[in-house]
Amino acid sequence: MKVILLYKFTAMDTIKLGIKENWQQFTLLVIINAFVGGMVGLERAILPQIAEGEFHIAAKTAILSFIIVFGIVKAITNYFTGSLANKLGRKNLLTIGWLFAIPVPFILMFATSWNWIIAANILLGINQGLTWSITVVMKIDLVGEKQRGFAMGLNEFAGYLSVAIVAFLTGWIAGEYGLRPYPFYIGIALSFVGLLGSWFFIKDTKHHVAKEASSNTIPALKNIFWDTTWKNKNLGSVTQAGLINNLNDGMVWGIFPILLAQKHFSLEQIGIVTATYPAVWGIGQLFTGKMADKFCKKDVLFVGMFLQGIALLIMPWAATMTHFIILSVILGWGTAMVYPTFLATVAENTNPTDRAKSLGIFRLWRDLGYAIGAILTGIIADCLGVYTSIIVVGLLTISSAIIIEYRMRCISKI
Repeated sequence: MKVILLYKFTAMDTIKLGIKENWQQFTLLVIINAFVGGMVGLERAILPQIAEGEFHIAAKTAILSFIIVFGIVKAITNYFTGSLANKLGRKNLLTIGWLFAIPVPFILMFATSWNWIIAANILLGINQGLTWSITVVMKIDLVGEKQRGFAMGLNEFAGYLSVAIVAFLTGWIAGEYGLRPYPFYIGIALSFVGLLGSWFFIKDTKHHVAKEASSNTIPALKNIFWDTTWKNKNLGSVTQAGLINNLNDGMVWGIFPILLAQKHFSLEQIGIVTATYPAVWGIGQLFTGKMADKFCKKDVLFVGMFLQGIALLIMPWAATMTHFIILSVILGWGTAMVYPTFLATVAENTNPTDRAKSLGIFRLWRDLGYAIGAILTGIIADCLGVYTSIIVVGLLTISSAIIIEYRMRCISKI
């Protein structure tokens, strides 16, 4: 017994928290998350065009069904990822997540009906819920409390820059060689490299969790689900903002390409515009992640949500490529401000033993925003037009910013 205790003490004593102290594993996780983001980028620019051009689907709600399914499945998977992270191990969940990604590009290439596209998005939702959630949790495990915002900025930078790059590439390839199958070859490479990299090179982070928990003073949440959902003022404010953020992202994902097509932009131009927003979102987080560590997280979240809302309200009156790129930059910067700050705020307000589950619950509600946004904007677009749907989502986003301003409190400035 003494030998076992001595071994545990020695092992715990050698564990250090921080990006510099764990730079090799941290870097590998950033790279893995870039592959995760790339899988979403496969669909970003061209799937609505496939729905209309190949499957002759006209109703906006039907076209956005792939986002609805993706959002619901990813949200539910996020919840179970948080619950299972401590039981099954972080690395195991990451590897399992990549197994679900492998069939996706093949289904998208050869689907003979829209139902197959829906099936691909069920698998993609599981893949994203497992892999993206667990890379977030593992990076927070590694870095400790002082660098959470920067760590999340790097994580989301890698993921969403990859979304942008792959969205641009698929749009360009589709313009040159057709909508299928060539744009989806990228997904084959992403899924196999992601799986092999996770299996052979990533290490579990359970010892880092134990290290931080041994000195953490934040009390455990009484009811993790309800505290994270709404009851805790800081956690609840972040959760509603996360839902609204992904609600407007779901609208941009599905409605934006349709709006641009209605304005007679080419596939290459649509690819550029739809790539600008996640590119700014991704690159911006290299800077906004550090802001989340330095400034009051409430202020960062308020400004970020408010900028998103303003950009969306102006968007229906945009007419040229320049207009849309400027608005995409503003929208992307607003999203960059909130995305790493969401995750850092959840981590700041939870005990390490609660963190994975609380993050899973936050991501459950956040990614349900995809489904809610797709349903809401699809119905409004079919009944009242695309412009009205964008304006409604812009107003909801500004309302979310107001909730943050009046409900959240600053804990500390690091």
